[in-house]
Amino acid sequence: MTRHIEMLDALFKYATEGIVVVNKEGVIVKLNPKAMQLFGYTEAELTGKKIEVLIPHRHAHRHQHHRDTYFEAPRARGMGGMLDLFARRKDNSEFPVEVSLSPFKTSEGEFVVSFVIDITDRKNQELLIAEANREITKLNAELEERVEQRTQQLARAIRKVEQSQEEVMRALKKERELNNMKSQFVTIASHEFRTPLATILSSASLIGRYQTSEEEEKRQKHVLRIKSAVTNLTEILNDFLSLGKLEEGQVKVASVETNLSEFCGGLIEEIRGLCKEKQNLNFLHSGINLVWLDKQLLRNILFNLLSNSIKYSEPYRTINLMVQGTADQVRITIQDEGIGIPEGDKDHIFDRFYRAKNAGTAQGTGLGLNIVQHYVELMGGSIDFQSEVGVGTTFEVVLPNHHHFDE
Repeated sequence: MTRHIEMLDALFKYATEGIVVVNKEGVIVKLNPKAMQLFGYTEAELTGKKIEVLIPHRHAHRHQHHRDTYFEAPRARGMGGMLDLFARRKDNSEFPVEVSLSPFKTSEGEFVVSFVIDITDRKNQELLIAEANREITKLNAELEERVEQRTQQLARAIRKVEQSQEEVMRALKKERELNNMKSQFVTIASHEFRTPLATILSSASLIGRYQTSEEEEKRQKHVLRIKSAVTNLTEILNDFLSLGKLEEGQVKVASVETNLSEFCGGLIEEIRGLCKEKQNLNFLHSGINLVWLDKQLLRNILFNLLSNSIKYSEPYRTINLMVQGTADQVRITIQDEGIGIPEGDKDHIFDRFYRAKNAGTAQGTGLGLNIVQHYVELMGGSIDFQSEVGVGTTFEVVLPNHHHFDE
């Protein structure tokens, strides 16, 4: 028993998260060294104080109301949802935090343990990424304005890229016997990059011929073709980048409380823009609504499967997304009326770089379903499908509700 107490005490003292324990009245009764380091107080200075001493002044009164409401029905959860949370140090400086709560009871009454993480570095990275995205948007806008002036330069650059591709293909061909994966990469990348690049070259060359205001519609048509081709290239690069991150073990699962109907409904509205003429995209939710999942991985899984259904279904067809939440798991079903998967391709549909024989001219790297399978497995779930050529395909993904398993 003494050994167990010593182990728990060591976990408390040496935890890399700040730990603060408060009673039902919101009074701090215990905190670990990391918490004292985060907030700049000694244990004696905080013990017996209200938890609001660690809350920015502008939020302290509202926090007391939230605390009282929480104790009416306490449960383990993260704080803030999609809101930014801040904590206050002894010197009144503020810093962004991520907080999770876990209630417990002892013979002395009801308590809540708060786990506090300083996410200043993460926020700084988000700011850098946001700034980079703004810069990219600005550069894209400038690029569109200069397309007509840079037509000849762009054509020369594309020719150099094509020459470089041919050199890379020749080099990889020599290594094909040593690594079959390299040959598959060359085959897919060569085809998928060449098509949009040829489109960009052709449209960029033609734009220069339309110089009068009466030909504006023709110019815009080729600008749209260039934009579409760049989008295709971006999707292909994203596939390769995702595969690279998976291979290097850089993708980690971070489950958060997720509102299924709100999350999936928002994704459905976002993806409607990809639908062909009169394609009908339906969403149906059943069961519990709040579950614990990795939102980013879930978004990637759904986006890939839904975009495949759209891509391989004709206009006027129906695509259904059905999501059921339970205390144990989340079951996702995506059903379409598309071209279906031939029987001979079914055993290989999740293989890397593999594309079904009836895929035709539809853009794709053959990596999407392989990446989806990796994401599902990382989340501890499973994926299966049923398909009939000319009738349609149904994918079913089952993911564990991690909150259930952690309790």
